[in-house]
Amino acid sequence: MKAKKKFWKKLKSKYKLSIMNETTFEEVMHARLSRLHVVSALSMLSVILVALTTILIAFTGLREFIPGYPDRGMRRQITMNALRVDSLAVELARRDRFFNSIRAVIAGENGRADSLTGEIAPAVKMNYDTVPLGASDEERNFRELVEERERFNLTLGALPTAASSENFYHCFPPLAHGIISSHFDESVHHYGIDLVAQQNANVSAVLGGVVIFSDWTLKTGYVIQVQHAGDFISIYKHNSELLKKQGDPVRVGEAIAVVGNTGEQTTGPHLHFELWRGGKPVDPEKYINFE
Repeated sequence: MKAKKKFWKKLKSKYKLSIMNETTFEEVMHARLSRLHVVSALSMLSVILVALTTILIAFTGLREFIPGYPDRGMRRQITMNALRVDSLAVELARRDRFFNSIRAVIAGENGRADSLTGEIAPAVKMNYDTVPLGASDEERNFRELVEERERFNLTLGALPTAASSENFYHCFPPLAHGIISSHFDESVHHYGIDLVAQQNANVSAVLGGVVIFSDWTLKTGYVIQVQHAGDFISIYKHNSELLKKQGDPVRVGEAIAVVGNTGEQTTGPHLHFELWRGGKPVDPEKYINFE
């Protein structure tokens, strides 16, 4: 206790600080200080210096001269790299979902890839030998017999002409599985037929030819037109996606679009198909078997 009082007394003990002229020994100024005053003054000065240094570094460009501190260009590059990494992560996730979907299709799984993880959801393994409503043995035998007989027959879709009966075309159905919901009726300006189908089903070219139009229209959405031999033009409307561009050659049965529900004049996923010859619409059901 005595040592503590003694130490405190020393801190409070006052001393005289004099500044004298070296030549005349005249006292210029003097001050009475104690050790406590000196320690307090030095502490306050240190706090002020630290505060000023912090303000200069935080709010001025001096911080860029500190070793290891990134400058403006480096910070911009760091931000751009972070954005690129995020974009790459998204693309990799999409690629994984795509590959998982393909693997599920190849494996025959009726599943769907999760949008976040890319994993295939639990699905039922399809067994096509036991699918309900499948063909019987008699029906399969009959189909094989008909296919064998018609294997080299290219006159399934005969186009009638008044002058000659030699112009025959093998017209391929535009949809593998489509139900006619609206027939051809020129009196109400319905110059084609409407085929109801599943969303994202493939649309095939009915004949070989060249794409003369492939673009978006306001009323009928994505439209593709194909010029064929014999002055025929086939038109496919309301698609969700076009697989061919203008000028591309197409073969009979080749996928050229995807069934959709685009355009103002649509009421659901379907294909509006038109067949024109010599600038006039013709009934597609007379040349193509849609059953």
